[in-house]
Amino acid sequence: GSCYRFPSLAGCMNVKIRLSIATVIAIAAIISVAEASRIHLKAILAQILLQNAWSQTLRGHQNIRPWSWADFYPVAKLAVPSLEADVIVLAGANGATLPFGPGHILSSARLGASDNAVIAGHRDTHFKFLQDVRIGNPIILTTSNGERHTYTVEKTEVVHESAVHLMDSSEQKKLTLITCWPFDAVVPGGPLRYVVHAVSLNESTL
Repeated sequence: GSCYRFPSLAGCMNVKIRLSIATVIAIAAIISVAEASRIHLKAILAQILLQNAWSQTLRGHQNIRPWSWADFYPVAKLAVPSLEADVIVLAGANGATLPFGPGHILSSARLGASDNAVIAGHRDTHFKFLQDVRIGNPIILTTSNGERHTYTVEKTEVVHESAVHLMDSSEQKKLTLITCWPFDAVVPGGPLRYVVHAVSLNESTL
């Protein structure tokens, strides 16, 4: 078709090159969308299985794996009622846990303790809702023993991944939530982190 409109061989080749480039770009876009869909489906399915493991945890069972080959287990449930957001928090924040849910950084304080407990999660799945969190929003953390801890968002900030002060201990009961930034980044794994700082309001037991 198109080559017949170009009497020269060079013109025909240019058309073929442009068509090839367009085809490659279209295929890459389809693959990218398919991969993103797979990741989101994986995250949704994992949360369903984790909900079941979490229910067993609240009934007194310890270290309940959501599926037989998992090497992690739920330790808390994090909720932001104003955003209708809630996720199961896993023990540890590493490559094995983060695809399935946010993870408690074990080198930080114990969840619910009068110190600085830190939770990390992916910006495009489980912690995507952090972009909509506002100062003053309540955050509810339910720990594995059924205790319910209420925090309020004190501030948000963007920092470099080398900002080790985020892990500092505190005499105040705090919750620090970390994810990658910007939220709409095309290429994952940049050096910036979005951080939500929350401080305790009160404690109660379910």
